[in-house]
Amino acid sequence: MQEATPQTSALTDDDDARLASLGYSPQLNRVLGLFSNFSVAFTYLSPVVGIYSLFAYGLGFGGPAYIWTTLIPVAGMLLVALIFGELASHYPIAGAIYQYSKYNVGRRYGWFVGWFYGIALLVTVASVDTGVVGYFTALVNNWFGWSIDPTSHLNILIITLVLLAIQTGLNITGAKVMARVAQFGVYVEILGTLGVAIALAIHGFHHGFSYLFTTEGAASPKTNALGLDFGGSHLGVLIVAVLVPVYIFFGFESAGDVSEETKDAGRQVPRAMRYTMLWGGLASLILTAALILAIPGGPKGLSDVVSGGGIPVIFAQLPSWLQDFALLLVIFAFFSCGTSIQGAGSRLAFSYARDGALPGAKWISTVHPRFKTPVNALLGGSVVTALFVLLVFASPSKDLHILWFTYPAHTNALVSLVSFGTSGIYLSFLLTVVGVMIARRRGWVPEGKFTLGRWAWPVYIIGAAYLMVILVDIVAPTGLSSPRAFMNLDWITLVVMMIVLIVGAVFFLLSRGGKALEAHMRDDAEKPAAVK
Repeated sequence: MQEATPQTSALTDDDDARLASLGYSPQLNRVLGLFSNFSVAFTYLSPVVGIYSLFAYGLGFGGPAYIWTTLIPVAGMLLVALIFGELASHYPIAGAIYQYSKYNVGRRYGWFVGWFYGIALLVTVASVDTGVVGYFTALVNNWFGWSIDPTSHLNILIITLVLLAIQTGLNITGAKVMARVAQFGVYVEILGTLGVAIALAIHGFHHGFSYLFTTEGAASPKTNALGLDFGGSHLGVLIVAVLVPVYIFFGFESAGDVSEETKDAGRQVPRAMRYTMLWGGLASLILTAALILAIPGGPKGLSDVVSGGGIPVIFAQLPSWLQDFALLLVIFAFFSCGTSIQGAGSRLAFSYARDGALPGAKWISTVHPRFKTPVNALLGGSVVTALFVLLVFASPSKDLHILWFTYPAHTNALVSLVSFGTSGIYLSFLLTVVGVMIARRRGWVPEGKFTLGRWAWPVYIIGAAYLMVILVDIVAPTGLSSPRAFMNLDWITLVVMMIVLIVGAVFFLLSRGGKALEAHMRDDAEKPAAVK
């Protein structure tokens, strides 16, 4: 075994001393450096997964110019990453935004912030792992001449459960293994963005750069590639088209979830959060631009790409071996994305359970004696994710009229949860930012290695405003005939949020109202937050 250098030992001691000042003893392996921490966050954000999943929608909503909507969530979430970086530097502890909110406002507030975030993570793992099925079946069908149906519910279930089992096994074997998967995932992301962009450029773009500034008549139902009616309003196009990159740009916060496994966490976690947003934004712009410029020429080029499912139509222009290689990249990107999200979610569950904030807390907080990972949190999370995957079988054959809203026919229940996967993240982010503003008004002063200084309040206010506006855009019920129905099924997202809140209230009561948290509000470096 390699002996730690004096510098590493000093950093570890400093990290563990800060953890002790919060009332915790180290239980996880502190083995992650800056690149490993960044890799976990970057592969969670995963430009490849987001763009390969949503490109056709973005193109259909706003035409080629939809690429520039990427700048809105990148800029907005970069501000949020700065806020979270300040919090992560002051509270370098597993559980991230749950812990930030607990200390900044109080136990009840922190409990529900973490609850919404945790359920959103579990939903996201299910949606990511089921999302790879189409690419996996396409690859094996190409290689072996099979005809596996990617739309079969049974096939989706089998492939997803096998994938989930592999991810869980790797995550159990240690933070280093999770980091290795994430690091390789970063290289895959580079090949899947920059490499694919270069390949498409070599093959030859069909449009000039000016094409990226056109909408191709997206505001009119007569010329919109999806036949959507925005009433001629380009603002209406923007409001819907921006949701595509909005569904991609988060995940940076997972760098904070693995703080207790990161060396010099107070300094490196904020860096990883910023780098994730900056490099993720750049990679997304490069790949999206290349894909748009590679759209086949002619009057029906764009509409053929949208109706044909997006990227496969563009890749069809490439040699078959290159198409298969691209599919391999996409499959591993999905795999590493799901692995990182599951790893982050397990640290959140561990953090909750260590505080006694969940039923069965002692079992959930168990750490494997050899691997130093929250093994039961991983196993329990994988079971919940598998239950979510089973929802693909719940797909009504006709519209269901429930109270004041309609659940559309042929829409499986897992699809209806995907919007919550994003809205739940935005809600928990907004509550976290509001929480730090409350704490600052009470007199809290961040004292980590990274602070916003005099820029704190402008960043807080603009960051909170961004989160509020986008959250409303995600959840606003505008009808199943609205263009927004592609991203939000009318009232469904809000109804799911209410169900999550009600279930959370039940678990909160079962955990005795989170009263166990009162013993975990300690911070020897400052006065504890008022217990609410």
